[in-house]
Amino acid sequence: MAIQRLRDYQGPALLIYGYRPFFLFGSLYAGLSIALWLPLFYGDLALATEFAVVDWHIHEIFFGFLSAVVTGFLFTAIPNWTGRMPIQGKPLLLMVLIWVIGRIAITYSSYIGWVAAMTVDLLFLSTVLAVLANEIVAGKNWRNLKVLLPLSLLLAANVGFHLEAHFYGLSDISRRLAMAAAILFIMVIGGRIIPSFTRNWLVRNNPGRLPIPFNQFDTLAIIITFAALGIWVLLGLNLLAGDLLLLAAVLQFIRLIRWSGDRTWKEPLLLVLHLSYLFIPVGLALLGLAGSFPDQFSAISGEHALGTGAIGSMTLSVMLRASLGHSGRELRAGIAANMIFIFIFLAAISRIAAEFVEDQYGLLLHVSALAWFMAFVGFGLGFSPLFLTKRGGSKAGSHP
Repeated sequence: MAIQRLRDYQGPALLIYGYRPFFLFGSLYAGLSIALWLPLFYGDLALATEFAVVDWHIHEIFFGFLSAVVTGFLFTAIPNWTGRMPIQGKPLLLMVLIWVIGRIAITYSSYIGWVAAMTVDLLFLSTVLAVLANEIVAGKNWRNLKVLLPLSLLLAANVGFHLEAHFYGLSDISRRLAMAAAILFIMVIGGRIIPSFTRNWLVRNNPGRLPIPFNQFDTLAIIITFAALGIWVLLGLNLLAGDLLLLAAVLQFIRLIRWSGDRTWKEPLLLVLHLSYLFIPVGLALLGLAGSFPDQFSAISGEHALGTGAIGSMTLSVMLRASLGHSGRELRAGIAANMIFIFIFLAAISRIAAEFVEDQYGLLLHVSALAWFMAFVGFGLGFSPLFLTKRGGSKAGSHP
C-alpha cells in the first residue's frame, strides 16, 4: 500500500520520504566506490583506511551502499505497513549525516584509529534498527518484525568485520555473514513483492496463470537456503555446504518459476525483478559447485553472482520501481531505465564470466566495473528529479 498521510512538511523535497536521500546517495556511492576499486586493486591509488584494499571494497558494498538502500526502502515501506507517519525532515537528515560520517570514518580510519572508526560506522545500522523496531512495535505490526532479522544479522556482520579486519588482518566469517544477511533480505522481501506485483499486473493485463501464493514450499526453500548459507558462513565451503547450497539453488529456482515471471516479458519493470532473483539460484549453484568440486569451480564466481547479480540488480529494480511509484510517475520503464537494467546485468554476467575466462580476466573485470558504474550513477543522476522535486503523490498498491 502507498503512504496516504504526511505531516505538514515544508522543507527540502529530498527529505520528504526516506527513499529519496538514501536511494540517491546510496546509488551514487555505489558507482563511486567501484570507480575507486580498480585503481585500488591495481595499486594505482591508496586510501587512508585501516582496512586491506579488498576489505574496504567489500565493506563499503555491504555496509555503505547496501545499508543505505535497505534503509531507504524500509523507511518508506514500514510506514505503509504500520499506518504510522514516515520519518522526514530533520530526523531523516540526521540519519543521512550519520551514514555519511560513517563513510568518512572508514575511509580515514588510519588517522582516527580502528576503534573510533568502528564506533562511528556501527552507529548507523544500530540507529536504523532501533528506529524501525520502535515503528513496528508502536504500530503493533508484529508480523513485520521478521524484516529486522536480516538487518540484525547485517549489523552483527559489521561488528565482526571490524574485529576480524583488525585482529586477523582480513575479514572472513563476517563477509560471508553480510552476504547471507543480504540474500535473506531479498528472499523475504523479494518473495513478498515479486509475486504480489506480478499478480496485480497479470490480473489487469494478461489474465491466465498467476503466481502461486506463499505456502509451505516457500517456507521450506527459505529454511534450507538459510541453513546452507549458515553452514557456509561458519565453516566455509566444504562438501556438506556444497551439497546443501546445490539443494537450495534448486529450491530457489523452483520458487522463482512458481511466480509466473515468464508471462511478464511485456513489462520490463516486472521482468527485471524476476531476472534479478534468478541470480540467487545461480549464485547458490556456483557456490555449491565450488564446495563440491573445488578444483573445477571458483567460489568467487558464486559470490559475485549473489553480490553483483542478485544484490546489484535487485536493489536497482526495487529502487526504480519504488521511486517512480512514490513520486506519482507512471510505472513504466523508458529508454533510460532499460539502459540501466542492461548495464547492471552486463556488470553481473561479465564479472561471473571473468572467473571462467582467465585470459580475458582483466578485460571482463573492467567491463563489469564500468557497467556497474554506469548503472548506478546513471540511476542516481538520471532519476534525480524523482528525489529533488515535490511533484506527485503515491499510487496505492503499486509499490511497497
